[in-house]
Amino acid sequence: MPLFKKRAAGKAGEWYYCLEHKKVEEGPECPAKDRFGPYASRKEAEHAMETARERNLEWENDPKWHDAPASSEDG
Repeated sequence: MPLFKKRAAGKAGEWYYCLEHKKVEEGPECPAKDRFGPYASRKEAEHAMETARERNLEWENDPKWHDAPASSEDG
């Protein structure tokens, strides 16, 4: 009996973007901590960084995710 389980192969049709190697992979080749995905298509995975930038910008500008400014009393 092996001490460690063999890493499961990725599923065909699942695409990932590897942050370390900056490449698209079909099925997970790299550890989860180093990738975005899964994506439904290679094209979606190719645009992973662009999608992340857009989502970050939306989040940064979403008033629901920011505390209301503290009211100051003048006088």
